[in-house]
Amino acid sequence: MTAPTSNDRRFLGRLSLPERRFVADALRTETVGGVLLLVAAVVALVWANTPLKDSYAAIRDFHIGPAALGLDLSIQHWAADGLLAIFFFVAGIELKRELVAGELRDPKAAALPVIAAICGMAVPALVYTLVNTIGDGSMDGWAVPTATDIAFALAVLAVIGTSLPSALRAFLLTLAVVDDLFAILIIAVFFTGDLNFAALGGAFAGLAVFWLLLRKGVRGWYVYVPLALVIWGLMYNSGVHATIAGVAMGLMLRCTTREGEKHSPGEHIEHLVRPISAGLAVPLFALFSAGVSVSGKAIGDVFTQPVTLGVVLGLVVGKAIGIFGGTWLAARFTRAELNPDLAWPDVFAVASLAGIGFTVSLLIGELAFAGDPAMTDEVKAAVLIGSLIAAVLASVLLKLRVRRYQALVVEEERDEDEDGIPDVYEEHTPEYHLRMADIYERKAAEHRERAQLAGASRDEADRPA
Repeated sequence: MTAPTSNDRRFLGRLSLPERRFVADALRTETVGGVLLLVAAVVALVWANTPLKDSYAAIRDFHIGPAALGLDLSIQHWAADGLLAIFFFVAGIELKRELVAGELRDPKAAALPVIAAICGMAVPALVYTLVNTIGDGSMDGWAVPTATDIAFALAVLAVIGTSLPSALRAFLLTLAVVDDLFAILIIAVFFTGDLNFAALGGAFAGLAVFWLLLRKGVRGWYVYVPLALVIWGLMYNSGVHATIAGVAMGLMLRCTTREGEKHSPGEHIEHLVRPISAGLAVPLFALFSAGVSVSGKAIGDVFTQPVTLGVVLGLVVGKAIGIFGGTWLAARFTRAELNPDLAWPDVFAVASLAGIGFTVSLLIGELAFAGDPAMTDEVKAAVLIGSLIAAVLASVLLKLRVRRYQALVVEEERDEDEDGIPDVYEEHTPEYHLRMADIYERKAAEHRERAQLAGASRDEADRPA
C-alpha cells in the first residue's frame, strides 16, 4: 500500500497529523448531529402526515417575540433565522480556519477543491435553469439545488456503516466549507429585501465593537453573547438575512495559535459551539421546515413540475457531474496526481454524496418562494426526494468499494508501537524503527522463554513413570 511522505500534496494524498485530527474531531460531531438531523426530519414528516398535522402547523406558525423590536416571529422563523445563525457562525469559523490553517491556506492545494465546489454549485443551477427553460417554469429556485449538507451526508455514512479514508473525508469537508461560503453569498446578494440602513449601520457598528473586543483580548461569554444577540437583531431588521451576522462574527475569530496556546480561540469556541449547532440548532430547523405533506400525488408532482424536477435533477445529476467533472478537469490541467490508493470512482461516489442538500437547500427554498406557501412545500418535498435519491445512489457506489476503504482506514489507524500516533506518520523516522525493534526483541525473548517452558513440560510428560 502506498505510503506518501508527510509533505505530499498530491490530490487526495495523506493529511498532516494535526489536520487529520481536526477533521476527525469535526466530522465526529457532525456525524452525531447528522443522525439527530435525520431523526428530526423523519419526525417532522410523520408529524405532518398524520392526524396530528394540525398541531404541527399550529406550533410551527405560533408567533413569539418582542413586536416592538421587530422580532415577533413564528417558531419556524426563529428556527430558520435565529438558530441557523449558530450554524452559520460555525461555518464562518470553519471557513476562517481553512483559509489560515487548513487545506485552503495554500492556493495550489486549494485550487482543486475550490474549483470542484464551484462547479458543484454552478452545474446544479444550470440543470435547474435548463429544466425550467424547457418546461416554462419559475427561475426563482435556481439556487435551491446548489447546497451540500455535510451533516446529513455523514449521517448517511454512519447509517450504511461506511468509514471513508481521511483524505476523502477531508475533501468532503472542504467541499462543504466552500459550498457554505457561496451559499452565504447567494443568500446575502439574492435574498436581501428592502434595506433599513439605520439597522444595517447599527449591525456594522456592533460587528466593529465585536472585532475590537476580540483584538483587545477581552474574554467572557457574558460580554459576547449579549452583543451577538444585539447584532443579530439589528441584522434581521436591516433586511439582510440574519444568518449573515453569524458568518461575520465567525470570520472575525482568530484561528491561528500563538506561543503557549494549544488551540486557537476560534478552534476553542468552535469546539464549544459545534455541538449546539449540530445537536440542537440544525435538528430543530429540520423539525419545523421538513414537515411537508407527502402523498402519492405529491411525489408524482415532484417529477412532473419543472420547478421541483429541476431541484431533484440539480441535486442528483448536477451535483455529481459538477463536482466530479470540475475535479477531473482541474486535476488534468494542473497535472495533479491522484493518490494511487484511490480511484476516480471514489471521487464520483463522494460527488454523488454531496447531492444531499438538506439544511441550506430548505432554507434557500423558503427564501426563494417566500410569497407562495404551496410552492414552498413542493420545493421542500423536492429537496427531500432529491437528497434521498442522492443518498441511495452514493450508498450503492460507496458499498462497492467498502472493503478497499476499510483496508485504508485500518492502515491509517495502525499504531503498532502504541505511542498514540499512527505508524504511517512515523515510518520514515529512525526512532519509530528503534521502538519497533525493542518491541519485537521483547516478544522474541518472551517466545523463547515460552518455548523452553513448553519443551520442559513435554520432556516431563514423556518421562516414564
